[in-house]
Amino acid sequence: MELNENARIDTGQVDDRRGSGGGGGAGIPIPLPGGGGRGGIVGLIIAVLVALVGGGFGLNAMNGGGAESGDNTALEQKCAADDALKQLDCRNTLYVNSIQAYWRTALPERFGQQYQPSKTVFFSQGVNTGCGQADSGVGPFYCPADDLVYIDLTFYQTLADQLGAQGEFAQPYVLAHEYGHHVQDLLGTEAQMRRQQQRDPGSANALSVKLELQADCYAGAWAKNATGTADEQGQKIFKSITEQDIAQAIDTAEKIGDDAISKRADRPVNPEEFTHGSSEQRKQWFTKGYTTGDPKACDTFSGSL
Repeated sequence: MELNENARIDTGQVDDRRGSGGGGGAGIPIPLPGGGGRGGIVGLIIAVLVALVGGGFGLNAMNGGGAESGDNTALEQKCAADDALKQLDCRNTLYVNSIQAYWRTALPERFGQQYQPSKTVFFSQGVNTGCGQADSGVGPFYCPADDLVYIDLTFYQTLADQLGAQGEFAQPYVLAHEYGHHVQDLLGTEAQMRRQQQRDPGSANALSVKLELQADCYAGAWAKNATGTADEQGQKIFKSITEQDIAQAIDTAEKIGDDAISKRADRPVNPEEFTHGSSEQRKQWFTKGYTTGDPKACDTFSGSL
């Protein structure tokens, strides 16, 4: 993967709340397969279960948090410097730029609906959201109540150290998955799925899996088209994305499958308790999105998986 040093990094697509102290350390409980509490091995599951899968599960049932706004001044200065692409936050901002540039074109072309941008909130330790208060333990997530993506960038170190997903391309995959949830929100898919869960609680986990796998597929469709995305001046954002990069995304998808997480935590693997999909399913649907390059091919809700 090679980013274009001439591409403008649009920090306006990010809300930098790091250091604001919002949210504190209380956090919120995230429902886990088979129940379970926070701490120890289960804490590891919490730290990775929402990773690349987010979607606000366990969050959107909470009362909305207080409104916050960040201060992008330091980020703007950093990302205007010559060494901007060496900075983790600037690279991630550029990934966000690419993902949203893709959907600005793809959503109207493939679904006949205009894309509505969403900001990514960079936070540290804790944050108040429209879905309630969260801490870094929940991993990256999308909150449909305020239409924002949230991430503590230190999560990537957890992803590499605890799960072995060390490739650089794991990072844009994380973000592309979360923006897949935003697209589902815009299309009404997420709301429809929630209604189905309420009508048929016994299928709640299976429906959750379908939503998450579709977001993986959307991430794959972006990856296929990412080298065609450009900034507002028409500068390409990516110079290249290699097969090794795609392999890193697939490796990450496999490592955060429900079965892989359960095995790593020495918990029984029970497919009926899956909420995000098995390693094989996540690999399959990301690959389908990437192979076709077409988000319309990401219909996980029709038929069996």
